[in-house]
Amino acid sequence: MLDPSTVVSISELNRLARQSLEREFPLLWVAGEISNLARAASGHVYFSLKDENAQARCVVFRSRAQSIAWRLENGQQVEARALVSLYEARGDFQLNVETLRRAGLGRLFEAFARLKARLEADGLFAAERKRSLPRFPVRIGIISSPAGAALRDVLVALKRRAPHLTAILYPTLVQGDRAAENIAKMIAAADQRKECDLLLIVRGGGSIEDLWAFNEELVARAIVASPLPIISGVGHETDTTIADYVADLRAATPTAAAELATQGWHEAADEIADLGTAMNQAMQYRIARQRQDLDHLALRLIHPATRLAHARDRLALLDSHLDASLARCLRRHQDRLSRAALGLGRNVPRIEKRRGHIGLLAQRLGAAIREQQQHRRSALDNMAAALAHLNPQATLARGFAIVRDANGDLVTDAASLHAGQTVNLRLAHGEAQAGILASTPGH
Repeated sequence: MLDPSTVVSISELNRLARQSLEREFPLLWVAGEISNLARAASGHVYFSLKDENAQARCVVFRSRAQSIAWRLENGQQVEARALVSLYEARGDFQLNVETLRRAGLGRLFEAFARLKARLEADGLFAAERKRSLPRFPVRIGIISSPAGAALRDVLVALKRRAPHLTAILYPTLVQGDRAAENIAKMIAAADQRKECDLLLIVRGGGSIEDLWAFNEELVARAIVASPLPIISGVGHETDTTIADYVADLRAATPTAAAELATQGWHEAADEIADLGTAMNQAMQYRIARQRQDLDHLALRLIHPATRLAHARDRLALLDSHLDASLARCLRRHQDRLSRAALGLGRNVPRIEKRRGHIGLLAQRLGAAIREQQQHRRSALDNMAAALAHLNPQATLARGFAIVRDANGDLVTDAASLHAGQTVNLRLAHGEAQAGILASTPGH
């Protein structure tokens, strides 16, 4: 307490008065009518709150004014949660408003809180109770007003994300005294008809009075009782209703509800695109590997002309070996003849007697040598003929063809062909493509 004899300045007096007011009066709700409304360039909002007997000046600072969901106008009946204070510079008594609501909304908020607590205690909000949404719904039911913008937003989103889906409208009131009853009846009708895989309950934004039908216990119980998975898309992102709590999934807006309902289809399209890219990459990799394998095989493949050249070289080598063998054979026989001649020289009297025998041996030797040469040359000719017979070019020259399928594999069985198939023909001179008219398997 101040000493009564103490002299204080106006600034100090106003400061003490403000502190006393803010200390004695906690935040409280004050009801009245808005008048003298003014919006400053700073963003602050000034007005008077009055009733039939008094008024008080009020200020809503910019940071608080931005959170008010509707436009303030003179004559509106409101309830302001405010701090009792004093504007020291002018000594004006004023209320620093924290938040505003339309008059009478306090009762609605209290009813909302009581119902929310009771239904939560009954287990209606439990996550384990809620149903899983089908990933690929085909028929989507929409409970909404036929004339509302929410329905148009949902239909536009469905057409954009999954145009093949069927949308079934269950028209209902979404505002007013009979709206809750209408909504519950449409949920029951959708359950009974069994013509959709998923239900969307949607409505555009509005005040708590506008959305109150979705805070009714009748609607909450109908949503819980429905065997169909339900997405709630009521109001704007900041609006939350009892229907949002009991629904299997809550969407921030009607458009978001449609997007959640079609999320599986939308993700599948991206997955298919990714799979297509992966498959194309795998095919390109496999083709590259097979081409590499083909290059390695081509390096190991010996051309028939090269094989023939090797055979000719082998024949020449064998002929050379044959000549050397014959020469050695002749030298051995000549040595034997020389030794026999020496023996004959030592036995002159017997030369004439054995001359005929020697001549016969010489004839036999010559015949044996000639026979051996003929046999070796015949073997060489047979080998040359066999090699020539194996030459594929010679086979092609006789009118035959090498047949390969589109993969380059040899075709040896008519059963592997079918009518309309295209094959490649290798001829003696050049290649050609042919189409199969019919095929007869061999027996």
